[in-house]
Amino acid sequence: MFRGVAPPPERSSTPLPPTMTTTPEPGAALLLLIVSQLPGIGPSRARALLNRFGATPALLEADYDALRQIPGIGETTARETAERLANPAWRDKAREKGENQLARAERLEASVITILDPAYPPLLKEIYDPPLLLFARGNPEALCVPSLAVVGTRKATAYGKQATEFICREMVNNGYAILSGLAYGIDMMAHRAAVESNGVTIAVLGCGIDRIYTDPAGRLWPRILERGAIVSEEWIGIKPEPGNFPRRNRLIAGLAQGTLIVESDIKGGSMITASYALEQNREVFAIPGSIFSGTSRGTNYLIQQNHAKPVFSAEDILAELNPAQHPALKTHPEASEPFDLNIEESCIVEALQSGAMHIDLIAEKTGLKIDALLVHLFELELKRIIEQEPGQIFRKRTP
Repeated sequence: MFRGVAPPPERSSTPLPPTMTTTPEPGAALLLLIVSQLPGIGPSRARALLNRFGATPALLEADYDALRQIPGIGETTARETAERLANPAWRDKAREKGENQLARAERLEASVITILDPAYPPLLKEIYDPPLLLFARGNPEALCVPSLAVVGTRKATAYGKQATEFICREMVNNGYAILSGLAYGIDMMAHRAAVESNGVTIAVLGCGIDRIYTDPAGRLWPRILERGAIVSEEWIGIKPEPGNFPRRNRLIAGLAQGTLIVESDIKGGSMITASYALEQNREVFAIPGSIFSGTSRGTNYLIQQNHAKPVFSAEDILAELNPAQHPALKTHPEASEPFDLNIEESCIVEALQSGAMHIDLIAEKTGLKIDALLVHLFELELKRIIEQEPGQIFRKRTP
């Protein structure tokens, strides 16, 4: 099982070419950063350019006649691309932007992994439109560990959180990394369960790797970096715009051997991730739920349509992903270290010693305001110290 964080690979320096120029030729990462700024040149067309010219400066010297002969480029795109490549001002500006990205990555101690690198995740290369580059913080080797994507609604129920924790802990104990989107709800619980089980977890963002907006206080993401990676195809500094998330969902499905949908309505990001996984010929799993629960309509639909295998334990997943390697389920993960509670959390736990109680009564006993209390209750749930019942009732968790 993959554990710990290996030191990042040393960056190789590209020597100056034997010419009189004082400007070094761009390396593969910089070259692809420049190419990705060409309008109309997405991942598929960029790969066609690489197939024709290679990751060499010749790509930036391509003229209209050479470009129009490349399948999938087309005359209009070939003409517009040739005009930009022949424009020194455009090339200088594109190079400056690319160099800025590499500098920002270095400041973050992040890796820029190109589709040409041996470190590029092999599973991701198999999808229809793999990204040219990945920005990764933490250990890039984590991206090549066998993994299960676990996604679901931001409005997770107690049932959904418990199911997520149960499945993720078992999968980690059986050698799998947990991959999710670091969103509120199910995603956060999946990452949390993985790190608490001393496992590997990968967070895929729909923004730059410097903008971890769902965990600004750093309660979880530093621990993810210790045991895995935070990755994105979006450039550093990019904000979490709505249009980025379908691409993020495609990346989640593409990096993992299979995708588990825990809770979702009929529409939503989790269902988009499931559709990408199906398109990529990856396994899709779903946690069945109550027919009266809106958060289970999507998962129940996937099962009903035979798009997803119903899951009752990690054994159901392991039987599909790698039955030969995992003939038997290991069910006793290593104990995680006890948590240090802050003053507010300690007060809440003390109040619940007498038994389950409503959130209003907890607020009265602890003197905490409801909005602050909700944050501390969520943290205690993630730490597996308390659990929530229907009707905003909370109780101490039974060991």
